[in-house]
Amino acid sequence: MEGFEMAAGRSVTAEMVTSRQMQEVQGQIVMAKKFPRDEIAARNRILTACQRKRLAEQAEYEYQRGTSKITGVSIRLAEAMAQNWGNLDFGFVELEQRSGESQVMAYCWDLETNTRQTKIFAVPHIRETKKGNYPLTGSRDIYELVANQAARRVRACILGIIPGDIVEEAVEQCRKTLIDGEKLPLKDLISGVVRTAKEEYAVPQESLEKYIGCKADSFSMNDLIRLKKVFNSIKDGMAKREEIFELPGVKKKEAEDAFAGKKKEEKVEDGQQELDLGGGADEAK
Repeated sequence: MEGFEMAAGRSVTAEMVTSRQMQEVQGQIVMAKKFPRDEIAARNRILTACQRKRLAEQAEYEYQRGTSKITGVSIRLAEAMAQNWGNLDFGFVELEQRSGESQVMAYCWDLETNTRQTKIFAVPHIRETKKGNYPLTGSRDIYELVANQAARRVRACILGIIPGDIVEEAVEQCRKTLIDGEKLPLKDLISGVVRTAKEEYAVPQESLEKYIGCKADSFSMNDLIRLKKVFNSIKDGMAKREEIFELPGVKKKEAEDAFAGKKKEEKVEDGQQELDLGGGADEAK
């Protein structure tokens, strides 16, 4: 009975937060209807943003899982597209904290079409380290953990709203920016990437060479773009360096197996705890 009451209480809290959000969005919907987006202008704004080198460098992620290469649009690019597409309300809300975990809702709402993507999920207040896991108690630590977990869901919600052809064009423009926008010689660019790998991610040059399949002196511009995607994956928490690169003293196969076991557990948890409420076109009342 106690478990049922707790579940009911959590459901009521989620409904209250969702209801409050709907009320806040009602006024935004009225403004969106009054000033609808110009899709051509919005597309041009997105492509212009993708001409910024800094954004282009952070636009995609890439990592290896087993024999498969996983790639996709990064959180940074998704946010930039949402801001320039216009008339979107997106973000995340912590519904409640209880029993050492947070219930969180990530969302993206198209205020013109009234189409929304929403995901509700649980974030245990636990930090994983090489020396083991330990619970988080500080409010700042908990917020940072929740924000990190929510960012991936927010990205998925945004990509579920913005048209796929716009996303594809944005990615193509980012790649073009990286290839055409470099003024330094390729040799200097290679040195910079090798230095970044060593200083920021503790990945030695020989590990980069094994990943790409050739000596660093022979890296092409496309190879450097691939490595930047990999660094984005590590930075955003999509993958760990041990499962991507062959590192001295670490057997990559063992790292992959350990990661696969962890992901399997997470998948089971997601199936039990995460609710995907996306895809609907709801009418604000």
